[in-house]
Formats: sequence, C-alpha cells, structure tokens
Amino acid sequence: MSRLNLAQVNWAQGLELSGGDYGVVAVVAVVALAALLVGYVLLREVLAAGQGSPKMQDIARAVQEGASAYLNRQFRTLGVFVVIVFVLLFALPAEDAGERIGRSLFFLVGAAFSAGIGYLGMWLSTRANVRVAAAAGQPGGREIATRIAFRTGGVVGMATIGLGLFGAALVVMVYAGQAPKVLEGFGFGAALLAMFMRVGGGIFTKAADVGADLVGKVEQNIPEDDPRNAATIADNVGDNVGDCAGMAADLFESYAVMLVASLILGSAAFGVSGLLFPLIVPAIGVVTAIIGVYITSAKQGENGLRAINRAFYISAGISAVLCTIAAFVYLPGTFAELGGGQSGVEGSPAVIAAVAVIIGIVLAGVILWLTGYFTGTEHRPVKDVGKSSLTGAATVILSGISVGFESAVYTALVIGGAVYGAFLLSGSIAVSLFAVALAGCGLLTTVGVIVAMDTFGPVSDNAQGIAEMSGELEPEGARILTDLDAVGNTTKAITKGIAIATAVLAATALFGSYTDAIANTMRSLGEAVDMNQFLVYGPGTLVGLIVGAAVVFMFSGLAVNAVSRAAGAVVYEVRKQFRSDPGIMAGTTRPQYGRVVDICTKDSLRELATPGLLAILAPIAVGFGLGVGPLAGYLAGAIGAGTLMAVFLANAGGSWDNAKKLVEDGHHGGKGSGAHEATVIGDTVGDPFKDTAGPAINPLLKVMNLVAVLIAPAIVTFSVGPDASPVIRASIAVVATGIIVVAVVLSKRRSTMIGDEEESEPQQAVPTSGVAS
Repeated sequence: MSRLNLAQVNWAQGLELSGGDYGVVAVVAVVALAALLVGYVLLREVLAAGQGSPKMQDIARAVQEGASAYLNRQFRTLGVFVVIVFVLLFALPAEDAGERIGRSLFFLVGAAFSAGIGYLGMWLSTRANVRVAAAAGQPGGREIATRIAFRTGGVVGMATIGLGLFGAALVVMVYAGQAPKVLEGFGFGAALLAMFMRVGGGIFTKAADVGADLVGKVEQNIPEDDPRNAATIADNVGDNVGDCAGMAADLFESYAVMLVASLILGSAAFGVSGLLFPLIVPAIGVVTAIIGVYITSAKQGENGLRAINRAFYISAGISAVLCTIAAFVYLPGTFAELGGGQSGVEGSPAVIAAVAVIIGIVLAGVILWLTGYFTGTEHRPVKDVGKSSLTGAATVILSGISVGFESAVYTALVIGGAVYGAFLLSGSIAVSLFAVALAGCGLLTTVGVIVAMDTFGPVSDNAQGIAEMSGELEPEGARILTDLDAVGNTTKAITKGIAIATAVLAATALFGSYTDAIANTMRSLGEAVDMNQFLVYGPGTLVGLIVGAAVVFMFSGLAVNAVSRAAGAVVYEVRKQFRSDPGIMAGTTRPQYGRVVDICTKDSLRELATPGLLAILAPIAVGFGLGVGPLAGYLAGAIGAGTLMAVFLANAGGSWDNAKKLVEDGHHGGKGSGAHEATVIGDTVGDPFKDTAGPAINPLLKVMNLVAVLIAPAIVTFSVGPDASPVIRASIAVVATGIIVVAVVLSKRRSTMIGDEEESEPQQAVPTSGVAS
C-alpha cells in the first residue's frame, strides 16, 4: 500500500450534506435527547429512595450546602477565564466570519455543558449519598444500596453522552463542511472547564482529606468520619466537587474532544461518510449505556465490583457487535466508492472502521482488568502493599510507588499497542489517523457506564461517612457501606485508567488534526509543506519534546504542592479547634465545620490560575517561539510523559488507599495498630496523587493539543508568506513565557509551612445547618 502525504488529502473543505445525510444527523440528535430522557427517569428513581433519619439528613444537607457554595464561587472565578479565551478565539484566523463566530460561540456552549454536567454530578451525588446510607440498613441493603449508587452515576453518564452527542450533531447540522473547525471551539470549551474543575476540585477534596486524616486518625486516634473532626464535612464536600463534579466534567470533555478529533480527521479521510460515522458510533453507545446501567444489579451476597464489571463487559460486547454492523451497513466496501481525494487508497473503509472501533472497545476492557488488578484489594499488588505496613510507613510508600511505576509501564504499552494497531489499518496517513480517532470513539461507547462506575465511588464513600457521623446504622449496614467504599475505590481507579486512555487517543488524533491544520494553511498561502521540520532528530523538535515532558512534571508538581499548602492550613485549623475547645473531643460541642470548608474553598480557587495558565500559554510560547515543528515535538513529549505520569499517580494512590481498607478490615492488626497508622500515611501521600495531579493530566493533554490546533494557522501565517513577522512571533512568545514565569514564581512564594497560617483568619464560613454533635 502506498502511504500518502497528509498534504495530498484536503477534500473536507466545502463538503455538502444531502437530505439523507441530514436525516442521519437528525436521528443521532434524537438518540442524544433520548439519553437525556433516560437520565431524567433514573434521576426520579434515585430521588424516590428513602433518606434515612433526620440526623442523617442534617449531615447530608451540610454537605450539599458546602458543595454548592464551592462550585458557585468556582464558576464565578472561571467566568473571567472564559471571557478572556472567548475574545482570543474570536481574534484567531478563520476562513470566514461564520466560522469565527461559530467557533467562539460553541466554545461557550462546550464550557457551559462541561460546567453543567459537573454541577449535576455534584448536585445529585450530594442527595444520593444519604439515600445509599439509608438503603444499607434495610433488608437486602447491599443490593439496594449498590443499585442506587450506580444509577446515580447513570444519570450523570446519560447527561454526559446526551449533551456531548447533541452538541456535536447540532454543529454538523448547522455548519456541515465547516463543522470540524467550529467543533474545535466546542471541544476547547469543554476541556478548559474540565481542567479547571479537576484541578480546583482535586485540591479541595484532598486538602480536606489529608487534613482530616493527619489530625483525626493519626494524632487523635479517632475514626475517619468521626463528627468531632472539624474537617469531616469538608472531606465529604470534597468527594463531590472533586470526584463527582470534576470527573463528570473530565469524561464529558473526553467525549467532546474525541468527537472533535474524529470529525476533523474523518472528513479528511472519508469525506461526508467520515463526518457522520463518528456520530453513529457514540449514538450506538447511548443504547449500550442504557443497557449497561439497567443490567447492573448485584445478586444476593455478590461483591458489587463483580456485578459492575459484568455489566461493563456485556455492554462493551453489545457495542462491538452493533458498531461492526453499522460500519458494514453505512460505509462502502472500497475507497473508490467514497470518491474524493482518497479514491486511490487500498482497503475497505467498512473493515477499517469496524476493526478500529473494536480495538478501542477491547482497550477499555483490558484497562479495566489491568487497573483492577493493581488497585483491587483481592489481588497481590494491594495485598503486598498492605503487608508492607508491618514494617512501617516508609515501606508502605515504597511498595505503593513500585506498584505505580510497574502498572504505568503495562498500561502505556497496552495503550501504545492500541494506537499503533489502529494506525496500521491503512497505508494512508489520513485514514490511519482517522482509525486512531475511531478507536477512541469505540472506547467511549462505554462512557455512560464508565461515568456511572466513577460516581459510584464517591457516593459510597459519602454514604459511609454519613452513616458513621450519625451513628445510627447497625453493624451489618456499616459493613455493607465499608465494602461498597472499597469497591468504589477500585471503580474510581479503573475509570481514571480509562480516562487516561481516552486522553492519549484523543491527543494522538488531535496531533493529526494539528498537522492537517498546518498543511491547509501552508497551501492557502501557496507554500510547499515541508514535513522534514517534524523529524524527531531535529534539534528544535527534540527541544520541544523535552519541554512538553517537563510541562507535565511542572503541572503535577504545582497540583501536589497546592494540596500540601491547603492541607497544612486545614491541619492547623483542626488542631486549633481541638486545643481551644475541649468539649469537641468530649462530644458536647459541635466543631466549626464551615471554617474548614471555607479554607479549602479559598485555597483551591487561589491555586487554579497557575496550572491553567501553564496549560494554555506553554504551547503558545513554544509554537510562536520555536515554530510548528518544535510544537509538534512538544505535544509528543507531553503525551508520552503524561501517559506514564497519570497512570503512575492514579494507581500508586489507589493501591495505598485500598491497602488502608485492607488493614481496616482486620488484616495485619486492624484499626488502631501500627500497620494501620502506616497505611493511613501512605493513603495521605496518595491522595493528591490519585485525585488531584493524576486525573488533571487528562484534560491538560487535550487542552494543550487543542491550543496547538487553534494557533497552528496563526503560527504559519506569521512564519511564511506576505504576513510573516518574526517580531510579532517573538513578542507573543516572550509575553506568554513571561506570564508563566510570573505565575509560577508567585505560586512558589506561597508558604507550605503550617505555622505561617497561624495569623490568618478564614473568611466567613459557609452554612452547615443542623449538623449535630
């Protein structure tokens, strides 16, 4: 097969949709709306469940108020960023005014959808937690609680796929051939908001969690969710704004960005068929997600993880069959039947598309198994971490790091194999890149179930916290919630692994969109496309690669350091309350929960700016300063380092968390033993790993790739042709670099020392009505 130069493939411009094509898009839009309707039905079912005792409801209400107060303040803060980016997007080059306006407007739509799904995840989770806690105390409590927790996630999953698919279908229906360019704005808005929500929510939740564990468990030797600990409400709030809101927004932007990349590359590879088939695949995913959510039911006495995994594999299998049928029904058997610039390519579009989608679905299943193995309490890695607690905290940390490193290698190899396998499906670069994007679409046919799996974790964690704080659940009910919490830790780790895979597939596909954008701009200026500038052994490209990898490390360091600072303030506040009011430990006085919530809120929002500026401005600095070749190297370095770093952080943290659960279940001395204290310290180290820095790398990769796609035409315009201006290029690079340096320096000046917080007083606390002592 002859491998075509990407520059030869440019027949997406001016694509026109027929009446039948519009009919396909309309059907996809209806399916998307059906997903939202099913989500509403699930919502009503969850809210119909009983809420337990008045005391349990009071605690849940405090969590609801704190979570709503945080997200409202966060959205006001992010509104400034959204306005600035909207203006900058409007200023970027475009083929005409319609494309410029559409790209900017749908940036706002993508941002609004991402924020809305995040808010829905928080809102419903803070209402489902008390219902799960109440259900655990009923006859058949395990099965009922599992169903409520999973269907809570099902609501968010339906909203994710419904809004993502509807937004993409709407753009295609309105803009037709220009849809891929307009969708760049849609995906960028979704990714940007998700990154901020991931970072901010992650800092909040882990600052509270670390502070609560260090003072409560280690220093005061009281249970994790003891109501005497002033950080418990903030900890439960954090689960919702970090894991529920943040992860929901993260998976939505993965869904949206994958669609963006697929439509851009599909229109270049398959023409109109390539513009529509990436909509058909996730539409099938809606059907399988509904099946997956409704068949998830634990049998009598069955482990919840087994029931969830069974539903996932069944829905994935159904997706594979239906997507294969759709490929052979909708796509032709030869490229000659497609016409256009790919008529000379060998192979069958239907076969290539079907195999690519199946590769993505199989990848999801393999990562589910692989992540479950390294983070599940029933497997050797976590058992070894738990056993290492007999010799102290240092060996716990070392063994967890080892698990993280090893699992990162296997996961990266599996993802790399999937990417390369999809790429080898065709001899044309354009078709090969589209196959990679279709693999991502295949993986995301399971996203409805994936979101449900992720939300299951924090809902179960909150339910256990509410039950423990209220003290009104029988031992059997408490044991059920402990088991569900351990299952939730594993499902959260699994969904993080799958989210990382989607990030790599989306980033790789966007990498292809980036080179396509360069080729198109060069042709429009009458310049030859020199692909030699992308060779990795070129000094500029190699420097860009190193810088891209370094940015991932800097971003992770900023996130972990932010948690350290905020957690220090929480530790000081909780210690201060214990010292100043002996009635708290005696149980006669209620702690000031709102003060800790407010500290976490202020610190997390204050820390948002630096990582966000780094993600947006670093590609700009490299691209305008060094050129499009080094920027390609930058993206490659970020994807490689980001994949390994994200998996390492997520799985190391997950192994520490479940090792702690293992000890708390009675192994190696149980609660209160030296082994327990060692695993608590390991879990505390792992908290910012798995719930702040690691998950935030996913949207980071896509934000940087989308920024590169958006600025590529401007870089080329200022580099060659009549508008070339080295001065403008250098000025933009210097300004971007300067802002990054100033932001990082200011961030580093904030102290990490707890004692420096002694004189600071938190702002007025958010209400925490009715939390009893």
